[in-house]
Amino acid sequence: MIVVTGGAGFIGSCLIAELNKRGVADILVVDRWDADGLKQRNLAGKKYKAFYDKCDFLQLMLSDGIRDHITAVLHMGACSSTTGQDREYYRRNNFEYSCHMARWSLRKNARLIYASSAATYGSGEGGYSDAPELIRQCRPLNYYGESKQMFDTWVLDQNLYDKVVGLKFFNVFGPNEYHKGDMKSVIAKAYAKVVSEDKMTLFKSHRDGFSDGEQMRDFIYVKDVVDVVFYLMGNPKVNGIYNVGTGHARTWNAVAAALFAAVGSPGKIEYVPMPEVLRDKYQYFTEADMGRLRKAGYDRPFTSLEAAVHDYAHYLKEKSYL
Repeated sequence: MIVVTGGAGFIGSCLIAELNKRGVADILVVDRWDADGLKQRNLAGKKYKAFYDKCDFLQLMLSDGIRDHITAVLHMGACSSTTGQDREYYRRNNFEYSCHMARWSLRKNARLIYASSAATYGSGEGGYSDAPELIRQCRPLNYYGESKQMFDTWVLDQNLYDKVVGLKFFNVFGPNEYHKGDMKSVIAKAYAKVVSEDKMTLFKSHRDGFSDGEQMRDFIYVKDVVDVVFYLMGNPKVNGIYNVGTGHARTWNAVAAALFAAVGSPGKIEYVPMPEVLRDKYQYFTEADMGRLRKAGYDRPFTSLEAAVHDYAHYLKEKSYL
């Protein structure tokens, strides 16, 4: 039996789709439905044994109420908003829940693969190396990143680094993210406007050295993320905390150009001021150091930005409710 937390969410539902593709349906899905019902669409047509509300599942973990034989736990569930201001909520929901999940997984002798985040790196002044001796030096810029950093540090403190896998996801985009509101990728947000108006909106730069739209991120397609997770599931001797990006930063202008090309639009970019609340918390450059994951044996090439955006645009075209 495999547990997927955040299973109705973005990455989690893509993992379930791949499990089903590989003939696996013995899955316990842990999540919480959105009031608008969007998350339900992510599980439509997918096969799994049971769905648990995340709060109910926590109580079952604490009371040892899950009697199934658990082989793996893919812990993707968390509040991923980078703008939330309730620090205590992030602590409970992201950090403390993950601690319970880790303890329970170890008691069950189940392989734990959990989602960390590139948000732990903050402004990136210390670089983007995932070397274990540098983890404690990360300085996140928001409560989301802080909660992920807290758990990465807890893993070290509990001497679990060689027993679990943490994945510092960079800018993941792709199918099944439409429920994420403001946390959707710019591609998902902009698609309809590009198709109908040939326009796309990007933030102006508010930092010297970066022109408008030339802020850079390491964008990785969710299909590549899924592939990395399944590689690690199949290689239980590979443990630790790893970056998951492409290793190549691209500009937001390049994202816009890729989307314009994918939909056949002449394209026009409108640059708008970044909200004041984001300006001192915005990452102007991220680029995953992928050396350690490559050394651990993962050797598949990552999908190029242009190819990924083209594939994603085709998916979005088919989703008339977007």
